[in-house]
Amino acid sequence: MQGYMYILECSDSSFYVGSTHDLDLRLAQNQAGEGANYTKKALPIKLVYYEVFARIDEAFYREKQVQGWSRRKKLALINSDNYKLPELSKAYRDR
Repeated sequence: MQGYMYILECSDSSFYVGSTHDLDLRLAQNQAGEGANYTKKALPIKLVYYEVFARIDEAFYREKQVQGWSRRKKLALINSDNYKLPELSKAYRDR
């Protein structure tokens, strides 16, 4: 079953990272306040990025990976600044 990893921008400018097998349905649920507790408190939300995977477990794995990223690294991904990702992956002390 196909899966999606997605990033939402909340009304407080924070990011929410999730995964689903039906992106349109999940966005509608989040926008209606029926999704994650985090997004309920920060409506409205806006889809700013997503990736498509052949299987939902791959999307879930990617979700967990991106959730651990800094805001700057997520912004680089959202803005397709992929060349910045290696530098943003370094520990602060190593920069």
